[in-house]
Amino acid sequence: MARLAHNNNNHKHTYTKTVVLLSCVGLFGAALTVDYMWAFSSSSSSSSPSSSSVSAYLSVTSNWALEKSGIVVAPPHVNATEIYLKEPVSVKDYKDNDRARERLLSGTFADLPAPELEWEQMPSAPVPRLDGAAIQIKNLFYVFSGYGTIDYVHSHVDVYNFTENKWIERFDTPKEMANSHLGVVSDGRYIYVVSGQHGPQCRGPIARAFVLDTDTRKWHSFPPLPSPRYAPATQLWRGRLHVMGGSRQNRHTPGLEHWSIAVKNGKALEEKWRTEIPIPRGGPHRACVVINDRLFVIGGQEGDFMAKPGSPIFKCSRRHEVVYSDVYMLDDEMKWKVLPPMPKPNSHIECAWVIVNNSIIITGGTTEKNPVTKRMILVGEVFKFDLDSMVIIFTCY
Repeated sequence: MARLAHNNNNHKHTYTKTVVLLSCVGLFGAALTVDYMWAFSSSSSSSSPSSSSVSAYLSVTSNWALEKSGIVVAPPHVNATEIYLKEPVSVKDYKDNDRARERLLSGTFADLPAPELEWEQMPSAPVPRLDGAAIQIKNLFYVFSGYGTIDYVHSHVDVYNFTENKWIERFDTPKEMANSHLGVVSDGRYIYVVSGQHGPQCRGPIARAFVLDTDTRKWHSFPPLPSPRYAPATQLWRGRLHVMGGSRQNRHTPGLEHWSIAVKNGKALEEKWRTEIPIPRGGPHRACVVINDRLFVIGGQEGDFMAKPGSPIFKCSRRHEVVYSDVYMLDDEMKWKVLPPMPKPNSHIECAWVIVNNSIIITGGTTEKNPVTKRMILVGEVFKFDLDSMVIIFTCY
């Protein structure tokens, strides 16, 4: 984990909020690297498990853009941080020589001109995770489930204490609850966990939902969604739990549906979910934020990995994905309004946002595909969405 380093005590509250964002980004950014390893291995099913794993490890960083700034090249067993090429490697060079067999690290942080921030190293998470979820309540940071490897998923929560600056607790999730791609939101005590994927590889989503009482550490069942969703946008707004978008049962087809249900103190006040106005563009991995009595949905993607047809283990198979920069808002009129987009397409940001001084801050994520490998590129910028002007007015890295 990491957070912004600072010396000004007057802004301690702001930095405490910001640390949530930075913690999430460290978690998901590192986990996405593992995702690339899995994707590579899924395309090499003819290799032995051991050779596939080694190949995936050595090729993981070649997923990233080659047409950006300088690239770090490290042969196997060499520390990549000790080697830096002053002259960038072109895509042509990549295709024409043997660099495809080396580890390539691109400077994704240099995609957009921006000032550089000073970062502070934080205690690492107890276990590596991909596509888990995270919520901060006061000085505690709850990190939920996620993949451990492509064939193993976590079924527990790790808790980090900002005051003590250490991980302090671990407890289990319900066996019936999804393990990844969760819709998660909190009212300050109760954490609502909605839908998501149950199990490893590329199994489909489930409709089950649960509530965690963070005071008692007890889980309670909650009315399931009308239909299963994978990584839906989830938020509390005007006394109702809103769930929208995400991917449908095949993990790839975008869902446009938008449902809500009245809630109070961790309990549903209605028996069934209510149908709301559909979101203009569906898909998973979006930031969903409520501020100033308005609901914002930012970024996301259409499409995702799918289970290989006929695979008994639902082995992941790559499919076409479109990452977008769209920003939508709901207000008193209950009609979606289109706002200025992000500076670049951005996905996997559902837990990468925080509210600071009437602005939405978003850190990291994933963006367009590498032009050579066609795999995702990590985002290295921090974006500030100003709620007075309704535009992104600041980027840094």
